[in-house]
Amino acid sequence: MRARRVALIGFGAIAGDLAAALLAAESPVYGLGVLLRPGSAARERVPEPVALLSDAAELAAFRPDLVVEAAGHEAVRSVVPACLEQGLPVLVSSIGALHDAALLARLTDAARASGGRLILPSGALGALDYVRALRAAKALSLSYESRKPPSAWREELLRLGHDPDRLDGPVTLFSGTARDAAAAYPQNLNVAAALALAGPGFEAVEVAVICDPQATGNGHAVAAESEFGRMRIEIVNTPSPTNPKTSWIVGQSLLAAIVQHFSPVIML
Repeated sequence: MRARRVALIGFGAIAGDLAAALLAAESPVYGLGVLLRPGSAARERVPEPVALLSDAAELAAFRPDLVVEAAGHEAVRSVVPACLEQGLPVLVSSIGALHDAALLARLTDAARASGGRLILPSGALGALDYVRALRAAKALSLSYESRKPPSAWREELLRLGHDPDRLDGPVTLFSGTARDAAAAYPQNLNVAAALALAGPGFEAVEVAVICDPQATGNGHAVAAESEFGRMRIEIVNTPSPTNPKTSWIVGQSLLAAIVQHFSPVIML
């Protein structure tokens, strides 16, 4: 079996963990490339077996079987379109960028025209399979609540005049639609965007963002009600050791999506 060629866009903490896991895999064997700007300090951290790529042309020459974006919203806007135009499948971790309707349309059109695929992982959330099944519901109510400790929102709390170390109780940072939530917190609410894209769209998902000094982790609660039934799930994820705003499970979700992409058996 030939090696599965995977190109990573970016090489931060998540991409570094992905690279280590994929290089350690025994079956299938993965061949890795990393796309980074010339002069990027991250290039020094890339292990020797991994090919360093500098631009879209070098990425195309690498001939990846899958491209994985792990570099943030700007990479979704500036790099992912070219990958899709080459007919490549692209796994996008920064789903929150897709609250921009024009960007989503551009990526969708590029994938449709070239035969590429835009792949969206579940990330820190579960039950997206159930939410996808509700798309045909005639009467659907869908809400999402994010509840994280002050360490995840220190800068935001300070801007609002709160002392992150002396909160007396929960503080609601945001209440509104998933589109407005993703725009207000583009680096932190990929979960709300994933829920909206799986379900009825950005305008139809109500979002609340709460900073809670009693929170023991990054909490996510989803409630859905329709003629098909009721669902409520609560997940509390361990914060990432390197970034308390995101959940440690996100990297594992991307790894699971990569494995699933190449698996002869697919669970949807």
